[in-house]
Amino acid sequence: MMKSTRLALLAATMLGATGTAMAQDAELTIESWRNDDLTIWQEKLIPAFEAKHPGIKVTFAPSAPTEYNAVLNSKLDAGTAGDLITCRPFDASLSLYEKGHLTDLKDLENMSNFSDVAKAAWSTDDGSATFCVPMASVIHGFIYNADAFEELGIEPPKTNEEFYAALEKIKEDGTYIPMAMGAKDQWEAATMGYTNIGPNYWKGEEGRLALISGEQWVKPLGEIAKWAPYLGDGFEAQAYPDSQNLFTLGRAAIFPAGSWEIAIFNDQADFKLGAFPPPVQNAGDECYISDHTDIGIGMNAKTENAEAARTFLNWVGSAEFASLYANSLPGFFSLSNETVEMEDPLAREFVSWRENCKSTIRPAHQILSRGTPNLWNEMWNVSANVLRGAQTPEDGAKQLQDGLAGWYEPQQ
Repeated sequence: MMKSTRLALLAATMLGATGTAMAQDAELTIESWRNDDLTIWQEKLIPAFEAKHPGIKVTFAPSAPTEYNAVLNSKLDAGTAGDLITCRPFDASLSLYEKGHLTDLKDLENMSNFSDVAKAAWSTDDGSATFCVPMASVIHGFIYNADAFEELGIEPPKTNEEFYAALEKIKEDGTYIPMAMGAKDQWEAATMGYTNIGPNYWKGEEGRLALISGEQWVKPLGEIAKWAPYLGDGFEAQAYPDSQNLFTLGRAAIFPAGSWEIAIFNDQADFKLGAFPPPVQNAGDECYISDHTDIGIGMNAKTENAEAARTFLNWVGSAEFASLYANSLPGFFSLSNETVEMEDPLAREFVSWRENCKSTIRPAHQILSRGTPNLWNEMWNVSANVLRGAQTPEDGAKQLQDGLAGWYEPQQ
């Protein structure tokens, strides 16, 4: 009898232990638009996390970048979205939080590793809730074929005059398309064109926070209109991947870029790469860069694995993740207060611009795209139209200004 009792107790104990272990096991799925990062998540980031948390398995399941918002919203509405949601900055993610799709993470332990500025992109206007852990910012500028520049005797331009002189010299030589950028996808013209060079015209945060006058809209549009003769034949129908290929295959000398291109170009280009910040209008002018809080990650409010998801998100806020992410994905600059030493020379070049230039974010992302028409979507359309000559810079600026004034009270 005593033996039977002991066996029963032992069995119960083992069953209880097994039940506990099973309860701790969880599988997490990450939604993201960064399909270029699939290999890095699978081979570096996820293995580093799972090594320390063997009871949690993570799958990175990205969508196509241009489809992400629509796909994610459909999944969230249907209750089929993953446990972890990669967050775009400001209004897009704020809308998800206000709809109850994201959870407030303000009490997460490692959220203290981020400044208020870093968290602002994923916080409510009053700062009472923070719903995504900041991951990285991206910096805009121009990546160039350093071998081509050396071959043609061109130095990285610092002013507009030097910039157009370089483009003209490359065009006259005829070996390379001066600059690789198309108008088909629209966002490319707005992101790597208009909001790349724009901060030097609207003086960064000063202009953004002043909600930008008509004159400030028109000047950078006028500049990208001048780019058309240097973009090669058929650029009007050229898609973003086409532009990437033209550059990495060595057929174009300059690529108006975001720093997220660094890892891709390092892998695909067989020539030396360099980078320069947006040229200033005149020598001696103060310089500004678009240093945009770009990517965070939050928790699906309907996840059935909340504890495991919080464990993962807390790890994303750690010094280990900050260093691993920044060096696995050079060009995505950590927003953590922790010091991160970057190994990639091109990434170090981009981030060095913070020492001499003032940083700002893309002007349409906070508050100004909450109405109809959406200012950021309008920027896509206008920038592409101006680039291909379908709209004058003046008409494009008026469209942006009128659209904003149509719903945003401070502009009325």
